[in-house]
Amino acid sequence: MGQFLFIPIIFFGIIILISSIFTVKQQTAAIIERFGRFQSIRQSGLQFKIPIIDKIAGRLSLKIQQLDVIIETKTKDDVFVRLKVSVQYKVIKLKVEDAFYKLDYPHEQITSYVFDVVRAEVPKMILDDVFLKKDDIAIAVKSELNEAMLDYGYDIIKTLVTDIDPDAQVKEAMNRINAADREKTAAQYEGDAQRILIVEKAKAEAESKRLQGQGIADQRREIARGLEESVEVLNKVGINSQEASALIVVTQHYDTLQAIGGETNSNLILLPNSPQAGSNMLNDMVASFAASNEIGEAMKQAKLNKKNKKDEE
Repeated sequence: MGQFLFIPIIFFGIIILISSIFTVKQQTAAIIERFGRFQSIRQSGLQFKIPIIDKIAGRLSLKIQQLDVIIETKTKDDVFVRLKVSVQYKVIKLKVEDAFYKLDYPHEQITSYVFDVVRAEVPKMILDDVFLKKDDIAIAVKSELNEAMLDYGYDIIKTLVTDIDPDAQVKEAMNRINAADREKTAAQYEGDAQRILIVEKAKAEAESKRLQGQGIADQRREIARGLEESVEVLNKVGINSQEASALIVVTQHYDTLQAIGGETNSNLILLPNSPQAGSNMLNDMVASFAASNEIGEAMKQAKLNKKNKKDEE
């Protein structure tokens, strides 16, 4: 009979022992209450409590958590925009009691502060500044949250403005503006390229003309030198300068006719090209040289007479 009474006692003892042992996970804190009053905070590992008297009121994660808050507000230039603010926070290890008892809904509290700060900062900015100064908005949110949530046992690690989404019509207008600006820039680059091409082409043509003129000048200089040498050779055999020049011209005339005749598909016609052309050319040249000599002699005589008259005076 005594054995049967001992079994329930053992069973009850085992239940009491099991209920007094509990574990706490890593980066977690357990809050122990005794008769409804805060008793202690237990960290990770194997823990003990008094059965029936003590109970686990709750557990808080000590890990860094993230809360995403979506806010719709209006900018200074009357554009409605949706912002996504990500708040990274954690429970301060030494203030677990405050974090557990002072706030029932920390997410709602953080969200309220984020709404308050963002709707105070964004209406001061135009839409372009919202994109440019999103880090300033995040800093303002973090500063306000740190000051408010520190008393509740929460540490704000970082706040990020992760998305800025204007109204669809505004985005379409911004895309059109951006596209027009890029087309304008592309047109300017194309115009600059065309202008550079024209300038360089003009420079190349000018250089080509200069070199061509230099080549023609060199050619004529060599022709003149050759004619001079030819005249000197003819003078040595008793032919005077006028006859030598006429002979050279006639010779070049017939050389030209020969060169033209040697081209079977040539359409070039040299005028005059009759058989009497060489004779007429020679006569005309001799006559021109004679007239030139007469004019030269007359000018020399006039200068001499003028000098003599001046000497007599």
